[in-house]
Amino acid sequence: MSRNWRSETDYDYIKELDASGLAWECLRRNPRYCAAFPTMTDAEAVTWGLRFPGRS
Repeated sequence: MSRNWRSETDYDYIKELDASGLAWECLRRNPRYCAAFPTMTDAEAVTWGLRFPGRS
């Protein structure tokens, strides 16, 4: 479902996000990130500030 970016109530949940949640909301809307994601390696993920603790 597409949100109405002009409606403040559609984005009330943002007020409750922690730092990583807010970062994800911004990152997932970035067209360069979306284009790179399907073939992204762990090394490339670091350039976006992503970390995957415990992942081998």
